[in-house]
Formats: sequence, C-alpha cells, structure tokens
Amino acid sequence: MVIACQRGLRGRIGLEQAPAVQPASLERFLVELHSLTKPVPDPDACVVVIDDDTEFRDSLERLLRSAGLHARAFASIAEFVSSEPPDSPTCLVLDVRMPGRSGLEFQRDLAAAGETLPIVFITGHGDIPMTVQAMKAGAIEFLTKPFRDQELLDAVNVGLSRDRARRENQQSLGALKARFEELTPRERAILIQVVQGRLNKQIAGDLGITETTVKVHRSNMMHKIEAASLPELCRMADKLNLLPKKAERP
Repeated sequence: MVIACQRGLRGRIGLEQAPAVQPASLERFLVELHSLTKPVPDPDACVVVIDDDTEFRDSLERLLRSAGLHARAFASIAEFVSSEPPDSPTCLVLDVRMPGRSGLEFQRDLAAAGETLPIVFITGHGDIPMTVQAMKAGAIEFLTKPFRDQELLDAVNVGLSRDRARRENQQSLGALKARFEELTPRERAILIQVVQGRLNKQIAGDLGITETTVKVHRSNMMHKIEAASLPELCRMADKLNLLPKKAERP
C-alpha cells in the first residue's frame, strides 16, 4: 500500500518537484496509516475503567466506545469487585490514587489471587518509583495525565490481545485435560513412558504385557488425546506437567 502511494505521488508531482509536506498533513496521514494496522475491535472484549473522577471517567468511556470497544465504568475498586465479572477478554484502566483501595493495591490483590488481568494505569501525580513498581508487577502501560487518546487506545488493545491469548491458552489446556481424563490408566502409563523415550519393547517388559498390546494401547492413546506425532505428544505432556522436573544443578 505504501509503495502504491509513493508511485501515485511520483505520477502526480514528480520526485524532484515534490513540495514539502506540511506537519499537519503528515500527522493526519500517519494517523490514518496507523488506523489501518489496528486490530478489528472484538465485540465481546471488555474494557473496565475505574476512576473516582466522574467527568474523566465518562470521557474515557465515550472514547473507548467511539473506538468500537465495550466499556464498563466504576467509581471505585469496591464497586467493581461487587459487580458481575466480565466473561470475555478484559483490560483494566485504573487510576492509581482513589479513595479506599488504590489501583496499585488492587494490582497486588489480583497477583496474590493468581489473576493476571492486564492493567493500564492512569494518574495525574505519577513518579518514577510508582511507575517502576507498576511495570515490574506486569502493567501494560503507565500514562500520566494529560495523555493522547491514541496512547490509551494502543495500550488497551495490547492488553486485550494479551488477555485474549491467555483465555485461549486456558481453554486449550482445559480441553487437553479433558482428553487426558478420557484415557484409561493403562493408556496414561504408556503415554508417560512414551514421552520419556521408552521403546514399545521396553514398555511391554515394564508393564508385563506383550509388545502388540502396547502398540494397541499406544494407538488408542494417541487417537484419544489427538496427538498427530511424538513431538506433539511431548508438548502435551509438558503442558499437563506429567513429567518430573529436572533437578537444578547446585
């Protein structure tokens, strides 16, 4: 697309006689070009805005909705946690300082509970130690007011993409666990020995069965768990934590 635009410019004005691009025109062009690379809004995604400033909170909600994003706004952490949690890819937009529980404290609460919701922090009173603390704890971005609308939208899109990937990984792992549960005890035992590199003959000797029986169980196991190859089976076993961790060398 960019090459086509360049050729079009050459055809109309010539390379040597091209007038200087005005800053406003260049900025508008870059904004339009950037918009072509933005992900298509996910109608199921949710952006949660938590800020005690009513006017600012409402303006953020309007901005997010104008970008095709579903937004929910709350005045406090307590109000949010008492609501129905979103069951979709989610990104939190948190004010750092609020009455009651602060944004940074809520980030620690989520981490302690094992939740990894992406967070974009906003504040009118940011400082370097606060920024470092938030980013080390996994924040997507730390924006100091006033900030450009596009900065917030870019950060939110990154957060939604990460949470979408996290949810897809969780769903994939859940489906894998369900398939593993369908295996018989004998098939599970053979699976573990297979990914440990044991041959059919060795597995037969360990389990006290014939090699032909091992082959039958192995084939059934591969079909049930939907593994097309040994490397794929090994990756599945790793995701399921079926193999003991190697001891770290002192």
